[in-house]
Amino acid sequence: MKDLPASFTERMKKELGSDYPSFKACYEKPPVRGLRVNTLRISPSDFRSVSPWELSETGIIPEGFAVSGADNVGRHPYHAAGLFYMQEPSAMSVIAASGADASGLKVLDLCAAPGGKSGGVAARMKGKGILVSNEIVPKRALLLSRNLERLGVANAAVVSKKPDVIAKELPGFFDAVLVDAPCSGEGMFRKDDAAIDEWSPEHVTACAVRQSLILESASECVAAGGALVYSTCTFSREENEEVVDRFLSAHGDFSLEHMERLYPHTCCGEGHFVCRMRRAGVPVLNKELPSVKPVCDKKSLGIFEDFVSSALESGLPDGVIVNSNGVLRLVPRDMPEAVMRLSPISAGVTLGEVKKGRFKPSHAFFMAALGQRFRRELVLEPKSRELSAFLSGNTLPCPESFRGYSAVSVRAGGAAFPIGFGKAVDGVMKNHLPKGLYIV
Repeated sequence: MKDLPASFTERMKKELGSDYPSFKACYEKPPVRGLRVNTLRISPSDFRSVSPWELSETGIIPEGFAVSGADNVGRHPYHAAGLFYMQEPSAMSVIAASGADASGLKVLDLCAAPGGKSGGVAARMKGKGILVSNEIVPKRALLLSRNLERLGVANAAVVSKKPDVIAKELPGFFDAVLVDAPCSGEGMFRKDDAAIDEWSPEHVTACAVRQSLILESASECVAAGGALVYSTCTFSREENEEVVDRFLSAHGDFSLEHMERLYPHTCCGEGHFVCRMRRAGVPVLNKELPSVKPVCDKKSLGIFEDFVSSALESGLPDGVIVNSNGVLRLVPRDMPEAVMRLSPISAGVTLGEVKKGRFKPSHAFFMAALGQRFRRELVLEPKSRELSAFLSGNTLPCPESFRGYSAVSVRAGGAAFPIGFGKAVDGVMKNHLPKGLYIV
């Protein structure tokens, strides 16, 4: 690791006082790697029983662990199956502060890429309610969408808009709004030399200005009685407490409910700042904006329903089918039409495509955590040659009884989890894993 900037260390000495030597000593140690179990797929205890790596509790959230001995994690089939997400442990504090649960909340993650916090919040929502995940940079928004797809999130929309545009379309709508704001990244110093190179006192000041502007737009989206969660991965008071203090001074309808600082010498992780503010007022039950309308011709819907009957042992959960240029989506019934006006990169689950009178399912259809059971599922062992072959794009042998589109899954303990799909023809499974997901 490079030497820390002198002006940074002088500031931290003043802020931490007698704690500074412990703080400084952390930078002589390797960074902590974290893993969050995706509870949409598997419980923390079940994952620990099959984990190829050594896990230890962080004390931050029950589904979050520190991990050691984890090399080439992104190449492991459990990663492809969405059983976990690699996430810095102290950043998981935002998931805890969000208050997300399975009661049908409406949540906005305003600065969401690459998706660690959105994925963690979605897991706690257990498929209930609505999650809107935003990333202003289009390429990062696409990565965000792919990560949520891998994790099986079915009740989210991914958009790529400026915060003020979202505030205009969805004013006062969300029960919780998360702002994990772009910052000077002081909590990244131990694991990223580039963060040290890019840091300067002027950068800190510029970040604080931008953070206040984002927070202003975010606040407009918070419903009466709702929560506004603000976080950074930096230590400067200028970007943390001072941003919060200015916001609260200007917004008498918000009050501070929770605030904490995590330093690398006081927590399992690299350090984070998180606070939760609460908007005054009584929550409005069943508050609604006009919801998305079903848009699907009878012929396409019939073709899709025939496929569902042949592919699944049970039907899909309740939702709205939207057909856009032949591509079918299953969108949560209470997804606001206003979200669709934001031109989402993804919304709900992309089911597949109707073409020439036939339905071709998507990778997302097989990855979505919709509670479905597949009529045809080729289950492979995690260390098998067959699984390696499938993940690298090859065809596989399969039972002669298989006909048509089939799930391909990896075994983990007593369960199996989809990693993709193929089409079975005469004892051969033709690979339909997207090429961008090949592991070679």
